[in-house]
Amino acid sequence: MATDKHPQKTNAARLLEQAGIAFELIPYQVDESDLAAWHIAEKLHEPLEMVFKTLVLRGDRNGLFVCVMPGDMEVDLKVAARISGNKSAAMIHLKELLPETGYIRGGCSPVGMKKPLPTFFHESALLYDYIYVSAGVRGLQFKINPEDLMNFVGAGIYPL
Repeated sequence: MATDKHPQKTNAARLLEQAGIAFELIPYQVDESDLAAWHIAEKLHEPLEMVFKTLVLRGDRNGLFVCVMPGDMEVDLKVAARISGNKSAAMIHLKELLPETGYIRGGCSPVGMKKPLPTFFHESALLYDYIYVSAGVRGLQFKINPEDLMNFVGAGIYPL
């Protein structure tokens, strides 16, 4: 799939298509030993700050939520807790990712999770005409307008 000229559509892509959201599916060669955002940015020949990672966290009061962060940044757990209405927050355990979201590490998309989760995009996404986020599988990214994506998933802004 990573080298297809016409990559297979994911469930996340079908959802965006049904909603009339414009996007491109951008395949890249996966290195299973290195799923880091910088590696994806290198494969896409794009700046790291335009490749966004989808992180799933658990708050102490409100349960699961999502932070979509540029590849060159780490989530600030105190800020994440505050914006999500929690006192504290932590990344979920890797073994929880698939059962909770339907996605695996390196292929987690903010679109099409098992159930909609409160989602917050880092404010820097709004600086770009397009960003890259996972299309729901390893080796495939969406190239998409961040405002369109944020509106589709009903996202808030991180940090406030």
